[in-house]
Amino acid sequence: MSWFPVVAYFFGGFFLANAVPHVVSGMMGRPFQSPFARPPGTGLSSSTTNVIWGFFNIVVGYLLVCRVGDFTLRSTTDVIALGAGAFLISLFSARHFGRLNGGHAKKLS
Repeated sequence: MSWFPVVAYFFGGFFLANAVPHVVSGMMGRPFQSPFARPPGTGLSSSTTNVIWGFFNIVVGYLLVCRVGDFTLRSTTDVIALGAGAFLISLFSARHFGRLNGGHAKKLS
């Protein structure tokens, strides 16, 4: 098996997972951070911008997963690559956006 499709599946998972908060925030009518905000990645973009950015991520994720190589859910390597990309961007997002949106606030028991 060539390594190129595995790398594509990793980044496909990255883009597909990244689409979720943008599309959901946009559909809820809420502003959210995006690369187009000022400052990029920390400022807020409109809900419309987030829906567009989220769907762009879905298209790129689709192209990387479904149009490169022969992705199959029965291939452990394919699924691990996709899952690793999704997990890493999710973990990064939780840390980055949690800092901005109060997700790291300590709760008193």
